[in-house]
Amino acid sequence: MENLIRNESLTALSSAKPKKNLFSVLRQMHYDILSIQERDPAARGAFEVLLSYPGLYAIWGHSITNWLWVHNLKTIARVLSQVIRALTGIEIHPGAQIGKGLFIDHGMGVVIGETSEIGENVTLYHGVTLGGTSLEKGKRHPTIGDRVVIGAGAKVMGAVMVGDDSRIGANAVVVKSVPENSVVVGVPGQNIRRSHPHKSSDLPDLDHSSLPDVVGITLKQLLARVDEIEKQMDPKDTGQSIVNEPDVPWDGEDFSI
Repeated sequence: MENLIRNESLTALSSAKPKKNLFSVLRQMHYDILSIQERDPAARGAFEVLLSYPGLYAIWGHSITNWLWVHNLKTIARVLSQVIRALTGIEIHPGAQIGKGLFIDHGMGVVIGETSEIGENVTLYHGVTLGGTSLEKGKRHPTIGDRVVIGAGAKVMGAVMVGDDSRIGANAVVVKSVPENSVVVGVPGQNIRRSHPHKSSDLPDLDHSSLPDVVGITLKQLLARVDEIEKQMDPKDTGQSIVNEPDVPWDGEDFSI
């Protein structure tokens, strides 16, 4: 029941038309706190979130530095952003565009570059980098769609697009655009289409343990194919395959380690 009420509150706040007044600012702050409570089971209440979440402070600080940046007070904005970085461990460039409902969990080591664009209700974990790969002054950082989850230590590099409802696995390195409703794993990141698409009405997709082993599966399939070919060439061959059954650990002796 509590989650249902919280979700209804988030929907109402998200759909409300923004106005440039004190009430709209307070409403946005309330929405940010509710977003954290929805996505972090460790959050025991709004008061605790208000006092102990550096990601929240970094987002609120960015709203100030971004206002200064847009109003051509760029040096002040950069200096203030570095003060916020020193206090929270989170570096958000004042020029970055951030949608409502961003949740930066833990936060230490997060870097968001100048031309990054982040959609609504995005979740970032510690060590995430939204970085640039060009010396050009134009767009050089990622664009992140709505309801995207980026796991701890993941790097999204360059002016790439991560589609809505996608999940980037921990420590993945994304260097090319990701279609919506995808899961990305590995270095460089491999795009996997979801078998069960995530919808905007679903709860946030925070199941980091649900990541396919692309390399392992491919290797097992390749070895199984080699065994099949060898048996066709020599029916008397009784050599034991090193291909294990699904969910059975690889034997280190097979690889001389």
